[in-house]
This record gives sequence, C-alpha cells and structure tokens, in this order.
Amino acid sequence: MCGIIGYIGSKQVVPILIDGLRRLEYRGYDSAGVAVLRDGAIELRRSAGKLHRLEEVIATEPLEGEYGIGHTRWATHGRPTEENAHPHRDCSGRIVVVHNGIIENYLDLKQQLQKEGHRFVTETDTEIVAHLVERETKGDGLENAVRRALLYIRGLFALVLISADDPNKIVTVRNGPPIVVGLGDGEFFVASDIPAILSHTRDVVFLGDEEMAVISPKGVEFTDYSGRAVSKKSTRVSWDPVMAEKAGYKHFMLKEIFEQPWAAKETVLGRASLERGKVFLQEIEIPDQDLREIERVVVLACGTSWHSALVGKFLIESLARVPVDVDYGSEYRYRDPIVSKNTLAVVITQSGETADTLAALREAKKKGARSISICNVVGSMATRETEGTVYTHAGPEIGVASTKAFTSQLVALHLFAMYLGQIRGTMTEAAARPHLEALIQLPLLLEQTLKCEPQTEEIAKRFYQRSDFLYLGRGINYPIALEGALKLKEISYIHAEGYPAGEMKHGPIALIDEQMPVVAIAPHDHVFDKMVGNIQEAKARGGSVVALATVGHNSIQEVLDPADDFLIAVPDAHPLLTPVLMVVPLQLLAYHIAVRRGCDVDQPRNLAKSVTVE
Repeated sequence: MCGIIGYIGSKQVVPILIDGLRRLEYRGYDSAGVAVLRDGAIELRRSAGKLHRLEEVIATEPLEGEYGIGHTRWATHGRPTEENAHPHRDCSGRIVVVHNGIIENYLDLKQQLQKEGHRFVTETDTEIVAHLVERETKGDGLENAVRRALLYIRGLFALVLISADDPNKIVTVRNGPPIVVGLGDGEFFVASDIPAILSHTRDVVFLGDEEMAVISPKGVEFTDYSGRAVSKKSTRVSWDPVMAEKAGYKHFMLKEIFEQPWAAKETVLGRASLERGKVFLQEIEIPDQDLREIERVVVLACGTSWHSALVGKFLIESLARVPVDVDYGSEYRYRDPIVSKNTLAVVITQSGETADTLAALREAKKKGARSISICNVVGSMATRETEGTVYTHAGPEIGVASTKAFTSQLVALHLFAMYLGQIRGTMTEAAARPHLEALIQLPLLLEQTLKCEPQTEEIAKRFYQRSDFLYLGRGINYPIALEGALKLKEISYIHAEGYPAGEMKHGPIALIDEQMPVVAIAPHDHVFDKMVGNIQEAKARGGSVVALATVGHNSIQEVLDPADDFLIAVPDAHPLLTPVLMVVPLQLLAYHIAVRRGCDVDQPRNLAKSVTVE
C-alpha cells in the first residue's frame, strides 16, 4: 500500500528521505510528503501527485533537518490532495505521523476527539492518530504516549511518529502492514519495504505484529505494545542494490521481464540434484512423516499469486498425487472452511505481507492445518508464521504488475511438488530426473522466449486501440490465460477476460467479432487439437487471433490467416513447464500495448505493489 521511510543519523536527511520515497513509489503515488525536525520545530513539505511534484515544492521551499520521516500515499480514506497527504499533525504541530493501513474505528474516535476540542483539517483516518497521541502525551516520552493511544485504535496499521517535544527519537509500531528497521553504522532507518534502504544497509530487522521500535542515534529498542522488551534478530539481505535500479531499461517492468531467466536459475540453484534425482528443500521444517500423512493441500493467494496457485494445483496433483484446492485469500476466512490436521496450507505471496493471504493463513492454522509459504522476501510475516518457506530468489520486484515473481513462484511450486512427491513415494529418482533436467534447462529456454519481444511490439501496434481482448487456454495453461488478461488490464486499462478454452462456447463466444482479438495459448500437448478447434471457432466469428504455439509444430498455421492473425513460436519444453514460457510473450504484449497507449507501466492507476490492508 503506502510507502514509509524514516532516517536518524549524521547525514543530510532530506536527500535520504526523497531517495527512499523514490524507491517506494511503486507502493503508492497519489501524494507524498516529508517532515523533518530542525531547531526544535517540525517542518513539513507535501504535495498531491507523484513524487516529482514534492521535489518541485522542496526546490521552491528548501528544507533541512536533523532527522525525519516521509510517505508516499495510496489513497484509502480521503481524496489524493495536498491536504490529505502525509505526514499528518496534531493541533500543536509538534507531533507528526505517517501511516500505512486502515483505522477501522476512526469516525468514532474523530467525533470523540472533536468533542474534546481537537481540530481536524483532513479527510483521512490517519490524522486521528496524531491527535490521540497529543491527548495521551504526559511528559514520559513519545513511545509511552503512542502505547496509550494504541489502546483506542482498531484496525491494521503501520505507524511512524516523531515529536518536537521528545527530540532525537523515531517511534514505529506495526499491526499488519510491514515495517522494517535498517541498522547502519551510526545511523538507523525505518521503512515499509527493503528497497527504500537497500543502498544504505543490508542489515534489517522485521517488526512483528503488536511490536514497537524506538529508534535514536544510540540504537534501537524493540518492545511489545505494553513496553516489555522483545528480542529481535537482524537479517542480512542478499539483494544487490543495483538490482533495484532500471539498469538502462525504460521501465522496471521491462527490466524484470528480462530478469526472468536469472530469477528461475536462482530459484533452482542448490535445490536440484540431477545425479541423485532429488529436490532438497531444507527450509521446510515439517517432518517427513507428517508430510506423508497429508491428505489434502489448500493453496491460498491473491491476484497474480492466485494464478500461480492454479498452476500449482496441476503440479502438486500430478507429481505428489494429493488433492489440491485453490482459494482466494480474500474470501477464505469469510466462509467456514473444512480443515483437518492432515491439511497442508500453502500460502503464496511475493511480499510475504499481503493482508488477505495472511488472514487466510491464520484461519487455516487456527483450524489445525500445517503450513508453508512460497515467498520472495526473507523474514517477512508469512515466512515467520509458517512452518517453512520455499523462497523464490527473484530479487526486488519494483514494477506493480508482477512478472519475475510470478514465474519464480511457478518454479518454486514445481520444486515443492517434486519434493512432496519424493517424500510420499510418488516421485522416484528415475521419474524425477526428466523434471530436474527440464528445470535446469529452463533459464536457457526463457532466454530464447524473450527473443519474441520485437514480434510482440509489432502485434501491439496492430491492437493497442482495441477495447476488449479474450484470452484462452486449456489444462495447466488455462491459468496463464487468466494471468495474460490480468496483465493487460493492470497496465493498459483495456478490458480483458481469461477463460478455459472449453468454456468459450458457454458464453464468451457471443462477444467475438472483428473488433475482439483472441489470444490463444496452444502448446503442442495432449489438448493441442482441442485448442486448434477453439481457434477455428473464433476465426469463424471474425475474431483476429494471436496464437502462442510450440516451435516445430506448425500445423496451427493452417487455420490462421497470415493477413489477419499472428503466431508466436515458443520453445518446446516439458509440458508442466510450458506455463513459465507461455506467460512471457503475454507479459511483453501487455507491456508494449500499455506503452503505446501512453500508460504509466510501472505505476498503473489505482494499484499498489503490496496490498497490506483488506
């Protein structure tokens, strides 16, 4: 959701805050602001719009300070205006706060505080926090005032505060959305995500729910809400800071699409032994005997991760022979799911902080399920609350529309399905070797697939002004049709639907005409002939077809019109790995259509990278 940054140390604070916000702008870009303390007073600069607007304000009204906090907003309560931009102040202007999340009972609190004489100047839920802390200030330190204020607040939130009356101190608390504290050499950082501070330090501490950090030039104290000390271990982040830069690409999304061969290689590295025919996932701490007794797997995820979960269902059922259900994290806990001690909950989340997915995980655990996570961020909440994690080694993903995180999840799911299969006896060493060999060859196949970029750019020129698309796939590639449609919707704002191709005749075929491009995913597998039939049905209704097919199997060309249709040839691969390859042209197609339409590819409207509130 929103981006938070804070710094205390000996360096110039404003450049550090602005740089951190720039690296966090993928989390929110409706408005931005900073607050710094100087000569016993707090100064603010805020602006509606993207970060460059705030930089223009600071250039006109220069700002210096000893330490401070900053925020880039994804609006929840209140319009994206300068008035509603964070940081927010109390009545005196001596306390400021930045916030990620939602205060559920803010209206009741606001009415109560107004009766007590507090003056509100914004439409946000965040402002009530500043006024509550003002009311609870008793001269015993900002952290104690915050603790007392928290007794009244209901919701999910991450807060960072400073007070002119308690200098040289930053207080931060977490209850839901992520907070990470960076440990530098004589300097300290607080942020909502690692990329904001990665160029300054790789040593970080992830705050847990209902925990507080009090940061001063002398160090960091970690406590729970009541003030009891909490022992925390720092984590060394392995990401290279350069990975979070565009490295010459026009957009982060394009860079991350082209990083997929590397990300796939890193996710497999050290986990697959072709010689022994085995997968090694030491991060899963559930005993082998307990995994053998698993009778059902439920995979919980949201958005793009939900599409990877659908592919995971095919993988786990095929390789481990365990029935799998896939649930939306946002829906799971609102029914009464059937869970037993022999149910394994697998949560998939790039950030490890997706609020709906975490809530679904907690519901499954409460009902007795065992649990693992598939995640890209070491030390994130999902990794701490599950019994083991299969990490995707994709590095930081800055583009809001997920690309390399998705394909890395598919690779991790393949590894996990094989691991579960070998423990349960359904995956022998001999049976495993073709899969392992295919995984090892996957980075090379991804490199070859990326060569289709010029072709996708040409296709984009043809179709970028269309208003609707239909994506079709079958079997394990049906989720890729969903993912291709989602990518187009997210970044180009074109309406698109993904469908199982066999369902086309049950409704979507009514939409097909000369203005409706049909994207057909047709690898040469056991349902290839069925897909060809679906393409013929689309052509009979006047639809233009973009077909993704396997290199060397050219029979699909017979049903395509060279003047009206396009064929993208994708390298041949193991049938269970075709989704990883088939999604790449769809990512590139969405990217180039969005660029031609003049859309903001990395920061699409109304979206944020990590949805850390419900």
